[in-house]
Amino acid sequence: MASLEHKRHTLAHLLAQAVLKKYPNAQLTLGPAIDTGFYYDIDFGTEKLSEADLPKLEAMMRNHLSEWKEFSSEEKNKEEALEAFPGNPFKAELIEEISGRGEKITLYTCGNFTDLCRGGHAEHPAHDIAPDSFKLDRIAGAYWRGDEKNPMLTRIYGLAFDTKEELDAYLTQREEAKKRDHRKIAKEQGLLVFSDLVGSGMPMFTPKGNTIRSAIINYSRELNAELGFGEVHTPNINKGELFKISGHYDKYKEDMLTVHSQYVEDEMFLKPMNCPQHTQIYAAEPRSYRDLPIRFSDFAVLYRDERPGELSGLTRLRAFSQDDGHIFCREDQIESELTNVLGAIQKALATYRIDYWVRLSLRDPAKKEKYIGEDAVWEKSESIMRKLLTEKKMSFKEALGEAAFYGPKMDIMAVDAIGREWQISTIQLDLNMPGRFGLEYTAEDGTKKTPVMIHRALIGSPDRFMGVLIEHYAGAFPLWLSPVQSRVIPLSEKHVAYANELMSMLKTANIRADVDDANESLGKKIRSAKTEKIPYLLVVGDEEVEARTVSVDSRDNGKLDAMPIADFVARASEEIKTRA
Repeated sequence: MASLEHKRHTLAHLLAQAVLKKYPNAQLTLGPAIDTGFYYDIDFGTEKLSEADLPKLEAMMRNHLSEWKEFSSEEKNKEEALEAFPGNPFKAELIEEISGRGEKITLYTCGNFTDLCRGGHAEHPAHDIAPDSFKLDRIAGAYWRGDEKNPMLTRIYGLAFDTKEELDAYLTQREEAKKRDHRKIAKEQGLLVFSDLVGSGMPMFTPKGNTIRSAIINYSRELNAELGFGEVHTPNINKGELFKISGHYDKYKEDMLTVHSQYVEDEMFLKPMNCPQHTQIYAAEPRSYRDLPIRFSDFAVLYRDERPGELSGLTRLRAFSQDDGHIFCREDQIESELTNVLGAIQKALATYRIDYWVRLSLRDPAKKEKYIGEDAVWEKSESIMRKLLTEKKMSFKEALGEAAFYGPKMDIMAVDAIGREWQISTIQLDLNMPGRFGLEYTAEDGTKKTPVMIHRALIGSPDRFMGVLIEHYAGAFPLWLSPVQSRVIPLSEKHVAYANELMSMLKTANIRADVDDANESLGKKIRSAKTEKIPYLLVVGDEEVEARTVSVDSRDNGKLDAMPIADFVARASEEIKTRA
């Protein structure tokens, strides 16, 4: 049976055939498989394609699928390949590049349709692909090769899964995701602002939004303290030489933002990560084996030059923080340090009520040029991480090519309330960077040795994680994270004084509270508070004033019995303290 990736790639070919049948003058370009299906970028020239045309193309694909019995391939030289796509400058460009690299040029044929391709198909599409397991989804504009200097093409997206049931489940999940879109909820709740004058991908948090963000950071700070981390603060601008030594200059430069000074000629960058700076704090004084492990945490803002089309609310930014940390340790301390960090991550995700699985991200041995360090170093570090996960009896999946350029990673893949996966936490074992910076410690026998470096983030970026949490909770934050934890609602103007007194008592107890004293009906006030998803509503009228109580309406548990204010304070304070 064909893999899902091969089915999706086959469907991209099937779409291309349908397009050429309906639009003979269209110019095909590229059509890869993607995470949820496939797409094909096409130049329609003067003809226009709209989403209303997709059902017709989809029907044509299903009709042709029964004719697609088997794929065949044929290797061509450059001239023969060019002849197969007369007048198509996009295919010609690809053919010239493939030929220039000395690679073989292959054409794949199925169902009387031939395309330039490297392969990777369902060999017997009519048998392997269920006709109801795919659908054409939408169209978008896309520059040829992702370069805005190139022609704008029409990208047709399709969805594809192994079965109709999986396709339907994905469509249901996507509809639920629209309701939970953190950009929509954040706007409704007044949590953050984006401004064209400030720049795309650079969020500004309102007081309410910053309350949530700070709560996330402060919890990571608590976990750091339990692990023995000392928090440092490092500058946002750094000389290029730092990143040349670390290896980021060669491997990561295209994602870094350049800074220019009026007074010095140094090549400088806004930093995309903290690890090179932390090596310099370590290197600032002599270190002994007795000093290790040394642990630094850092919440400085980082900057990455993301393409505009890749930015997405809080989940893909140009400016963001990380709950970053680095451990410098001896080899005999690796296992205990990895175990402790993994335990802290597990504790954090249990608190946030998020399921997860572990991806062991490894180097792709077929693309060694993407990484730094010798084979033996990589084999050693990958073996250490695999052994630890196995001994801890943790379920994990290996992923070739997902390692950092300096070492393998344990990536924690969070699974949110509607089943979507997010890569958040990470633990990275680095046996390369300390040596590049000449880091040392004096061993027990008086010799100089190079420390091991462990990179880790407990929940990743607090900014991005906040976006994930908004969607995970659908805006209904647990009490400890909620920007407004309780709202006091007086029944009438004569109850406002008591309401303000209660608010003052709540704030004294470090419970975030406000009063809704607007000249509106009780029903409208309650509806407004529920739209904001405030955890506790405290309604006060004549009976509450006289008895010095509050009537409590819990967002999560419905109406509660009236209780003395001291009892509510104790209840809420315990819930906040335990992050229940």
